[in-house]
Amino acid sequence: MDELLRAGVVLALALLSFVVLVFALRAWARRIRIRARSARAYAGEKEAAAMLRARGYAILKSQVAVEYPIEIDGETIAMGLRADYLVAKNGERFIAEVKTGSQATRIDTAATRRQLLEYEVAFDVDGVLLVDADAERVHTIAFPTLGRR
Repeated sequence: MDELLRAGVVLALALLSFVVLVFALRAWARRIRIRARSARAYAGEKEAAAMLRARGYAILKSQVAVEYPIEIDGETIAMGLRADYLVAKNGERFIAEVKTGSQATRIDTAATRRQLLEYEVAFDVDGVLLVDADAERVHTIAFPTLGRR
């Protein structure tokens, strides 16, 4: 019986070791993916600056931050927001948001659309630009129902 118990304990420890190894490998792979995505996003922002300049935009500021008020049940809460670039062209100022990847660069991606709409509301600018760093395109985004156009 002692041998059977020992074999069970060894098997349980081996199984536990395997599970721990699998979780550790998954966490390591996730960290690698996050680092690669972050590196691509950083490179995309640098490429976007050159793209914007080549299209006649002057970069006024990068990583521009703003706080804007939101009221909830009569209470005002200040919300912080940060955009990639504040740029100007032909006397107009724009917030430029740089995206990379196949989904984030699409206006029909809800998160991107909501982010750009929030920028339109929060920043005191004439418009919003969506910069697709991968396709090297700059899109002018307008939300006509806001009544500012």
